[in-house]
Amino acid sequence: MAADDYDRMLPEELQSAAELEFESSLRPRTLDEFVGQQKVRTQLDLLLRAAKLDGRAPDHILLAGPPGLGKTTLAMIVAEETGNALRLTSGPALQNAGDLAAVLSSMVEGEVLFIDEIHRMARTAEEMLYLAMEDFRIDIMVGKGAGAQSVPLELPRFTVVGATTRAGLLPAPLRDRFGFTAHLEFYDDAELERVLHRTANLLAVDAAPESLAEIGRRSRGTPRIANRLFRRVRDWALVHNTDVDVAAARAALELYDVDARGLDRLDREVLRALIQRFGGGPVGVRTLAVTVGEEADTVESVVEPFLVRTGLIARTQRGRIATPAAYEHLGVQMPDL
Repeated sequence: MAADDYDRMLPEELQSAAELEFESSLRPRTLDEFVGQQKVRTQLDLLLRAAKLDGRAPDHILLAGPPGLGKTTLAMIVAEETGNALRLTSGPALQNAGDLAAVLSSMVEGEVLFIDEIHRMARTAEEMLYLAMEDFRIDIMVGKGAGAQSVPLELPRFTVVGATTRAGLLPAPLRDRFGFTAHLEFYDDAELERVLHRTANLLAVDAAPESLAEIGRRSRGTPRIANRLFRRVRDWALVHNTDVDVAAARAALELYDVDARGLDRLDREVLRALIQRFGGGPVGVRTLAVTVGEEADTVESVVEPFLVRTGLIARTQRGRIATPAAYEHLGVQMPDL
């Protein structure tokens, strides 16, 4: 099994039950336990404490950022810190106003409604959510045809926590109804090492600090990936009856095709195609996707952002080009210009 079979950042509905259970067992329960995102944590702490002192539900919260950085965990912490229940749904599940009305009509006072992938809601559901977030009421149509009537339904005060990986796709009226927008950033190596140290403690695994640093460097700045790689390293050490040390970490990650910079099989295939098939570019992302036999959306939304962030490819008006760092990483001689 190649690394991209497990470390692709899939929506939660596509993850296996075992993976979800594993991730759930590692989730922090409070802001104090949450590692990284210091600015967001401070902002959230102020917002939640002010709401508690004022005796009201917190303002609606939008969490924006790449997958795997802790948006769902922060939503759970918001509910935990306010002492209220959390109700979870997702944008793809809200494909008409009736879907949203069914959720909202059963909300209770102070409850937190978490909408994952909120940018994928249907337009009719979005328009109903506008009114619910601002005035805490919805209009329900009763009857059909000429005899249909709009009946207003008052809602208890509640807090919407929306999560999105593509904030730019949210319509302005929806964005404006959030009282606070948090932008989550990728983690640095030191923060990921702290995440992994916490994970090792929770799983009662005696892991050498050097092994945690090695895993952290290959985790693409993402705690979710770091925890999954740690699980693979732990499994490798268990099967080979050895300690979780730096040698075990390197051997396990090599087995799963994760190299020293965190690139997996698909990342390297895209780089090789760009360099060897297209002379380093420029070339369009869809052409690259066809060349490596992958969906264009996967290359554009998962592979390309990481390669751009690590300085291995660059975007230009004519297409993607390989940087000198890409040639060096693959051990390929850069052609003379």
